[in-house]
Amino acid sequence: MFLSAKRRKHEETIDRLYGVIVAQARDPFFYGTLAVPDTIEGRFDMLVLHVHLLFRRLAAEHESIRKVGQDVFDRFVGDMDASLREIGIGDLAVPKRMRAMGEAFYGRAAVYDEALAHAGDEQLAAALQRNIYAGQTAAGATQLAHYVRSAVRELASQNVDAIADGVIEFPNPASVQT
Repeated sequence: MFLSAKRRKHEETIDRLYGVIVAQARDPFFYGTLAVPDTIEGRFDMLVLHVHLLFRRLAAEHESIRKVGQDVFDRFVGDMDASLREIGIGDLAVPKRMRAMGEAFYGRAAVYDEALAHAGDEQLAAALQRNIYAGQTAAGATQLAHYVRSAVRELASQNVDAIADGVIEFPNPASVQT
């Protein structure tokens, strides 16, 4: 099947944005220094966090820009579906797992947004500890909360048209000061 040049360019843009998100979510600093569990669940949670940060940034923009966020989310869902199948989850179980992942995404997004609405990092660190660190005491949760706030500021400062063209930058997590 042939894609129009415009559609192909749009898909390349979505792939580029998603690629930046995946690379950022896999930054070794998170798993080493901040002690995010280097497990399937830990990596999923970091991916959810970064997809949500972009989704959140684009949520207040006009419809065509919000669609970019939705398309990145759809790319994330497709990636999760493919990953489940790759690790051997059977066809009958994939929809149930995907539903659980969707609920996890939206649940975490709501908790992160609520925590970000409050000044200070206490609530955000607690939310990150519950979700990313699976409730385990984690010294890295506070620094991760600082990183998340820094990422929100960084994304807010980026030109929305550049983001729609596939250009996005997250802060270097190692350089975020606590």
